[in-house]
Amino acid sequence: MEATVWEGVLREGRDLYTPNRGPPGDRVYGETLRTVDGVEYRHWDPFRSKLAALLVKGGPPDLWRGTRKALYLGGAHGTTVSHLSDLLDPAPIYVIEKSATAFAPLLALARRRRNLLPILADAQLPERYRADVGEVDLLYQDVAQRNQAAIFVENARATLARGGRGVLMLKVRSVTQRRPATSIVRETRAELARGGLETRNEVGLAPFARDHVALVTSAP
Repeated sequence: MEATVWEGVLREGRDLYTPNRGPPGDRVYGETLRTVDGVEYRHWDPFRSKLAALLVKGGPPDLWRGTRKALYLGGAHGTTVSHLSDLLDPAPIYVIEKSATAFAPLLALARRRRNLLPILADAQLPERYRADVGEVDLLYQDVAQRNQAAIFVENARATLARGGRGVLMLKVRSVTQRRPATSIVRETRAELARGGLETRNEVGLAPFARDHVALVTSAP
């Protein structure tokens, strides 16, 4: 395996790996484990994780560089956030999830990973957790709702530090089924700009995630 441009991520061919910061031998979603020079690594599947898909498709090298604290919206069962936990440890990652069903395994994962701090809350209401989270350097959102962009902007206003970076995993068909994807992406970028966020990168995630576009932003 060899180093990549993304801090902490290793690669073998097209396969990505992150160092396992959980208990030795711990698998989060059945991923393959490999040990190289005494260090255990977890295979990062781009078909299971949109963040891995973004890297494979050419995500920027400074995506999480220098992150001291992160906010993750839409933690679900913890697949992607577990790899982010590997990469950012010991920086805390606050994970917002509103589904009680998904929150249970997320909480179990946090017991095995010291830097994951799950909060059962609605990402549409950042005022309810802003005091707990404080200011973050990285905002990541994977929430399949019609008002995805508005949720992202409100959370950025509430928590994102000056010069901080954001990643919005835009699920185009959750916005509308009727209009072309290019139109939805263009409108989303405009809404982010009105919220003071500059879109630095726009990356389609096919074939790993259909109808998804990653928008990488920065705050002034």
